[in-house]
Amino acid sequence: MKMYPEFQDITRKTEIGGLTKLELIRKLRQQSISLNEYAEILLSNDKFTTSKTKYNLKTVELTIRNLGFPGGATMPQIIKRAEELGLDLCPLEVGPHIRLNYLDQPEGSTRNLSRGQAPSGSITIATEKISEDDDFPRGFYLRKISGVLWLRGYIADDLHVWKTEDRFIFCQRKDC
Repeated sequence: MKMYPEFQDITRKTEIGGLTKLELIRKLRQQSISLNEYAEILLSNDKFTTSKTKYNLKTVELTIRNLGFPGGATMPQIIKRAEELGLDLCPLEVGPHIRLNYLDQPEGSTRNLSRGQAPSGSITIATEKISEDDDFPRGFYLRKISGVLWLRGYIADDLHVWKTEDRFIFCQRKDC
């Protein structure tokens, strides 16, 4: 049974933790996962930490439209609505772990690619930002282009309007 029956959601159970930062990066390389410069900045930042103990986390993937925004929404609006639905922001380390576990992501498109917009077929991991600097990467997104799996970092301020078809992953609140 779907938790959000009015939405087309995708739920995943992912094992998080149990790896050091270096081990996690090594696993990404072993799987031939490409990183952009922003992802490397996030992974090398002291605020990017990993859990020493393994735990299972259930995530929910929804579009902005599924969250109730037919005209798009800003990050503060998206977060507020997700919280109302019993969803939480993910720890930053969730991005690399989901990338390692989601190796069969469908191919994205390079058509109609606009600077400042989420690429077609990408999935953004909803996380707390680790810096108030709008020029510092906010978080990760997953993408597959020309057969290559990517873990990419992105920059977006709180005024950026996400499109209705943009996809986000949130953590399901444990008490739901």
